[in-house]
Amino acid sequence: MPLTNDTVVSVQDVSKIFGPAATGLRALDSVSVDIRRNEFFTLLGPSGCGKTTLLRMIAGFEVPTSGAIFLEDQDITVIPPFKRPVNTVFQSYALFPHLTVSQNIAFGLEMLGRPKSEITATVKEMLDLVRMDEMADRLPAQLSGGQQQRVALARAIAPRPSVLLLDEPLSALDLKLRKQMQIELKRMQTDTGITFIFVTHDQEEALTMSDRIAVMSAGNILQIGSPHEIYNHPANRFVAGFIGESNFLSGTVTEAGRGDARPVTVRLSGGREVEAAAAAGETPAGEVSLAIRPEQIIIRKAGEAAVVPGVVANAVYFGTDVHCYITTDAGETVVARVAPDSLGRASYAIGETVGIDFMPGALRIVGN
Repeated sequence: MPLTNDTVVSVQDVSKIFGPAATGLRALDSVSVDIRRNEFFTLLGPSGCGKTTLLRMIAGFEVPTSGAIFLEDQDITVIPPFKRPVNTVFQSYALFPHLTVSQNIAFGLEMLGRPKSEITATVKEMLDLVRMDEMADRLPAQLSGGQQQRVALARAIAPRPSVLLLDEPLSALDLKLRKQMQIELKRMQTDTGITFIFVTHDQEEALTMSDRIAVMSAGNILQIGSPHEIYNHPANRFVAGFIGESNFLSGTVTEAGRGDARPVTVRLSGGREVEAAAAAGETPAGEVSLAIRPEQIIIRKAGEAAVVPGVVANAVYFGTDVHCYITTDAGETVVARVAPDSLGRASYAIGETVGIDFMPGALRIVGN
């Protein structure tokens, strides 16, 4: 079927079962998603959720059990990998150890039969892109892990594929280098205008680099949206818990509102009533779970007006902030992030009676 002008990859009702249809492993369950032209799109989820299987089917390394995949208006569902205008960067860099950086980058272009002048110009362009001009004549063994990763990226980008697929390519790097490469990857995607489809289980990577994120679990896509939408408006409890940190409180809806009139009134387990947001089009009823981020909780001193009373059970120093663990009067534990004092200590002592407030609009209903 024809794709819209801004869609480059369309996955339509795709399922994948490994083994017999009745008893095999269902890795993907009727997944549909449209990926836009020139965007950084991330498939995010825990191990075994189906994200790598979906990436491999776009690459052509796996064939769907049912459904179809379109690339640039062409049905590529059963087209072999070497006939697809996509390239893949894996966790292992797979560089040719006997070839220099320049020769590794040029290899794919040579296999495609590109003119020598074009290859020379493209290699120079790629070296500039990954900022490795001075290392053009080095062998892979003479490079650091981060430098090898850049060469692998340059080699994959050089033929100008319509789509670049990246299967957790930063997982082998140390934390500091991984953070640097996150910024570099987004810069490369912006500079080249190529659609990047990135697979990761690391929520920070997804939030840092992505234009849009698809959160996956058990072979399904649970929510697609911008990092801001996914973080601040999670569709359900799984998304709220997987992306960043969330506190969950139990309550009962006492006034659901009408149509899109929000907020919803919820009575917490301790008896206090609060206002919470619900997803558009939903009318919650009965018992619900509320999610709130640690940075959206306000701690009040004893005697100050607060929604929920509690006691500080623990305080953990993280450098930039202190995580205060508070046990509410209903027996639930919530975590609040607060700024440390000048000596790096929490402003609240363990065992201290406090009150909890919530930033306006921060509470969100994420399921029953």
